[in-house]
Amino acid sequence: MKTVYTLEAEEKIKQSIEKIVSNLGGFNHYVKPNETILIKPNYNTADESPASTAPDFLKAVVELCYEAGAKKVIVGESSTFTIKNHSISTKKTLCKACVYELEQLNGRPEIYIFDDHEWVTKKIGQAKYLKKVSVPKLMDEVDKIILLPCCKTHFIAEFTGALKIIIGFMKPAERIKFHLGRVSEKVAEMNLIYRPDLIIMDARKCFITGGPSKGEIREPGLILASESRTDLDLEEVKIIQSYQGNALEGKKPEDLTQIRYAKELGIT
Repeated sequence: MKTVYTLEAEEKIKQSIEKIVSNLGGFNHYVKPNETILIKPNYNTADESPASTAPDFLKAVVELCYEAGAKKVIVGESSTFTIKNHSISTKKTLCKACVYELEQLNGRPEIYIFDDHEWVTKKIGQAKYLKKVSVPKLMDEVDKIILLPCCKTHFIAEFTGALKIIIGFMKPAERIKFHLGRVSEKVAEMNLIYRPDLIIMDARKCFITGGPSKGEIREPGLILASESRTDLDLEEVKIIQSYQGNALEGKKPEDLTQIRYAKELGIT
């Protein structure tokens, strides 16, 4: 699989995204006329990029999907979790992040809160640590899935990107147990349940320490695109490691558990 990237520089973000995806065949290769496209951004919180998906980045991808002929674009997310009676509402998070402003666009994308809809349980046959998981039924009903991960380190899983964004598809009630141990291995195993069609990472900014919601910021000014989760995450780690004082210093990207185990499982 090929992962391509470009300097965002002074280009408008929409032009930059269109340009980088053109190196993989263009949006018309991934979005066919009359298809329903599910876009999965990163809104565990509404903190500014790189903690969460930048509004201009999400808007540009929605517009490019419609321009490629999509019948319907769905922006789906679940940021809800509960710890000691403290909860984060997905709707409040998306409101704070200005996601509902997308409804003013031509085509009117649907803002879809996974928490409010039907879940299905998927068994993971090859798994050692995560035998089953509940995910939105919607995943089986759309024609294509496009992921929009951010570029950042993660205080539990070392880094979070194309592989770990799948946790936003997990039923909130299952996430606390998920994070009690073997998180990186479970991330890899959960990726066995699906294969996204396209991943576009906003690496204009990145966290080199901390994460996922707060960290030390650098500005690579990059956009990455790939069909491969593992290849894209390898490039993401290299970007983070290019900055002095990063939390992944001294580690080989291919040896990080998420990537190594995902490759062992045959995940691309």
